[in-house]
Amino acid sequence: MGVGGKGRIGVTNGSLPRYSTSSRLRRNKLLGMPVLLASFGWICGFFLITASFYFLLDQQQHQQQPLYNDDGCFPSITIYAAPRPFSSGKLDLIRARQELAVRSWLALSLDVHVVLFGQHPSIVAFAGTLGPRVTVESDIDFTFQGTPFFHSMVARSQASRSDISMIIDSETVLLPDILTTLHHAYKLNRDWFLFSKSLDISHFSFQLVDNGKHWLREDGKKIEFKKLQECLVQKQWQSERFLMAWNTGKLPLHAGILPPFLYGKGLHNEWLVNEVLSSDLRLVFDASEVVSSFYPETLGQWSHKYLPHADSDAERNWEFEGNHHLAALYGTLFLRQNNTPSNLIKLVKCFGQYYFVNQAKKTVYSLQGPNRHASYSLEPVPIQEQETLQLSTRFLHSWKEKKRKTCLEDINSLDKECKYSFMTSYKVSFEVLVPLSVTFSLESLLQMIADKDKSIVLAVAGDSYRDMLMSWVCRLRLLAVHNFIVCALDSEIYHFSVLQGLPVFKDPLAPSNISFNNCHFGTECFQRVTKVKSRIVLQILKLGYNVLMSDVDVYWFDNPLPFLLSFGPASLVAQSDEYNETGPINLPRRLNSGFYFARSDSTTIAAMEMVVRHASSSDLSEQPSFYDVLCGEGGVNRVGDDRCREPSTNLTVFFLDRNFFPNGAYKGLWEKPDVRSACMKLGCLILHNNWISGRKKKLERQVLSGLWDYDPSSRLCLHSWHRTKFMTNF
Repeated sequence: MGVGGKGRIGVTNGSLPRYSTSSRLRRNKLLGMPVLLASFGWICGFFLITASFYFLLDQQQHQQQPLYNDDGCFPSITIYAAPRPFSSGKLDLIRARQELAVRSWLALSLDVHVVLFGQHPSIVAFAGTLGPRVTVESDIDFTFQGTPFFHSMVARSQASRSDISMIIDSETVLLPDILTTLHHAYKLNRDWFLFSKSLDISHFSFQLVDNGKHWLREDGKKIEFKKLQECLVQKQWQSERFLMAWNTGKLPLHAGILPPFLYGKGLHNEWLVNEVLSSDLRLVFDASEVVSSFYPETLGQWSHKYLPHADSDAERNWEFEGNHHLAALYGTLFLRQNNTPSNLIKLVKCFGQYYFVNQAKKTVYSLQGPNRHASYSLEPVPIQEQETLQLSTRFLHSWKEKKRKTCLEDINSLDKECKYSFMTSYKVSFEVLVPLSVTFSLESLLQMIADKDKSIVLAVAGDSYRDMLMSWVCRLRLLAVHNFIVCALDSEIYHFSVLQGLPVFKDPLAPSNISFNNCHFGTECFQRVTKVKSRIVLQILKLGYNVLMSDVDVYWFDNPLPFLLSFGPASLVAQSDEYNETGPINLPRRLNSGFYFARSDSTTIAAMEMVVRHASSSDLSEQPSFYDVLCGEGGVNRVGDDRCREPSTNLTVFFLDRNFFPNGAYKGLWEKPDVRSACMKLGCLILHNNWISGRKKKLERQVLSGLWDYDPSSRLCLHSWHRTKFMTNF
């Protein structure tokens, strides 16, 4: 017998030997029974071996095996997710889905750990119910509404020491076959990046019990892993629910910078996968065919117990528009819509063996090894071996029909167009981008961000100070001061602030033509800009909110608001700009209007109205107007060495102790070898980076001092997990 050219089982050329009837009878007597038994035994043995092989293979797939590499070590896996907050006082569907998802991750292996990104108390409480392998990470960047930044999530994940890191939607359930896939990927002798698109299951009625060891049907009976997979055939590709995993290798995920996408607001997953492919630094493969992951819309018998969760995404269109802008402006996603990259590899499984299929190049690769370095290498599968695979699938047609179809689709159809692209679900137009804007008025922003005392922290900035603004914002975030608001002086800083997730509003009366480099103390630009500050402060005071006005070059060591509130009503508390270490600190024109606290009461509002009127008619900045109005020209309203009293309103002005609130010339603090230590020893709450000429010099002084909390190259706040790297590269 032989094998035909098309994979058919055929016969050799020539005729069969002829025998007489008697000869055939004698031959049958002598050989018939043994031959029959031997043939029958061979056939039974073959099928028994084949059946045993598939039985063992299925058992291996379904059992939860620890992941070993060849030197006997467990690869550690950390799964990162950003759960949506939920109401802790009642059960809801979001929490139910998230709990099912996280429990399915923990059930994969004891070497799986979970990190949940979040700030909301409900997330912390939720993690506390899931055991020590689940932790909450709040040390990343969030918007003022609590949405995490995707680029910060990825950066934090890349700082992990785990062998494998994964980012996944917080409500996506994983089944055990993800472990087998990660096991094989972990042994590759290449840095790799894996992604898989999850399925959308409209109705899921199974429960996970026994610490994740078993799934139960609605009737309480156990269901095998294979049967559970078959129940997931009712599926739809999701547009945003990805899982992405990579090994902790030497190469970055991609070349360039990941923009500040808002997580869960569209396009960030597609953008990252596209850039990883475009950079061609790592082996990238689509594991959607071999990884069982799904998002359950409802949870069967539990769904009636859970209340629907109000989705506020409809009110946050600016977040989706922001991601749209970033995807259009950065990277190459807009150039490659609906086109399959030539280096995209699909991971498929055929009879227990993994194959990497490059459909663009019509090539199949198999894992060869492990080699002497205890890792797998990828080698092309010869055409003859591909034909053998096809023959095997035909021969075992009745045994594994579904697996046969999968093999034929993924290995025998290389010349067909790819049936799935990770970008096919997005029909995005990048041609015309509307201007970005948040949909909140100043009044609504104040209501959202003010603290329990109705106090807010105000910063006023133009585009020339965007990096200084962000370092200031990052510092306040680190101190858990979230009741700040930004007044944008120009469209550039407004647009930038929207993309950075800041509570920002634009002053319609702000001066135009603000110079990028020449808007420091003493310049005409500086005089025009400062007058905006007092006018905005007065506007907010009249809306019923206390205001701490802080320039963005003021570094905060701690939150000064509790101390400032202790001064009581009918008072204005301001920093002294006096540089002499001894003597009065309320000398003429030594009130610094770059840092002061004003209460929303009738006395303070009346006094601020006087300051604003005086400044509007002055050729100087607003700072002299503060002193001349409140303390009187030449200081005639001074009281003692550290205060003034405005006679018509009876407002008291307190000049702050410079040991706690030093200006940029006090005690030469900025010239100290260790500015932070010197200030902390003094008891500083803040330190003003003034008394220096020029934006560039001011910026350089602050960065070199270490009092800097922002990486402008990545648009990330500096966190403990990557601060050292930034300071080393600066």
